[in-house]
Amino acid sequence: MKSIRLVILFLPFLGFAQNKLIVEVDGVKSSLGTINIAVYNKEEGFLKFESVFLSDSAQANTGKTMVQINDLPNGEYALAVFHDENGNKKLDTNWLGIPREPIGFSQARMKTFGPPSFKECAFQITSDKAIKIDL
Repeated sequence: MKSIRLVILFLPFLGFAQNKLIVEVDGVKSSLGTINIAVYNKEEGFLKFESVFLSDSAQANTGKTMVQINDLPNGEYALAVFHDENGNKKLDTNWLGIPREPIGFSQARMKTFGPPSFKECAFQITSDKAIKIDL
């Protein structure tokens, strides 16, 4: 009976593990501006600003920049990263919508005719994890 009470007591906390994600962004060409990371947790709305699950940024460091994201529940995620070189807090694009600032994605690269899909970028988190993204 005592073990049943313990299970019932801790049941709300099962499946809500909070994990740390360390993102290593390689290929940073300058220390101007910031490295911005958008974390998405569903396919619908992937790469749309209003659908970002979490976001974080760090001062850019030439070569490699590390960003730590805390308190991610277990689940499937995809990342989009960009180097905001001019510090205007947005991804600058040309008149066709093609990015003028360096970008990168978890698990995938930019395609000839557009960005990768959520599924191509997706990865699972069930514990603390480190991931590397090239700009």
